[in-house]
Amino acid sequence: MDSLTQEQLLVLMREGRSRAESTDWFRVALGLVYLAGLMTKEAIDFKAVDREFNRFIYHTLGKGHTITSVLQFMSGAKVMPTVESARFLDAFERHCPGVPLVSVPFLLELNLGVAKNISGLEPEGPLAGWIARNKQERGEAREGVAAEAGSGPDAEGI
Repeated sequence: MDSLTQEQLLVLMREGRSRAESTDWFRVALGLVYLAGLMTKEAIDFKAVDREFNRFIYHTLGKGHTITSVLQFMSGAKVMPTVESARFLDAFERHCPGVPLVSVPFLLELNLGVAKNISGLEPEGPLAGWIARNKQERGEAREGVAAEAGSGPDAEGI
């Protein structure tokens, strides 16, 4: 993680209205940046990446917080106020342009999938429902675009 990304995450964190909200926003934004960074065809040295993230988390939040605890937080119900916050999503879009906002549900689903593989339990609860609703909305939006694409005045005979 480069210093620009770190600074952007700290600026985003400062937009929270309370200490708890700022901490939650930082955790979610950092977790999304971490997960987005895993989307590569290149080999990843997880020990080095995790060490780098853990160092930044320690310097920002203090003792007891790690990338593992961030990802665990992101797989539970406590993440809901953040992912449903228009203020957070706006701040995330402005300060973390390397992670497209449309990828947030996918990255959260990826994180839930890893949690499922570790625990053996099916994901359920508010976050799983939120992800399912987002998938359904995206599917309906794609269907609407496809239908609209074939319905113009020049579409006759297609």
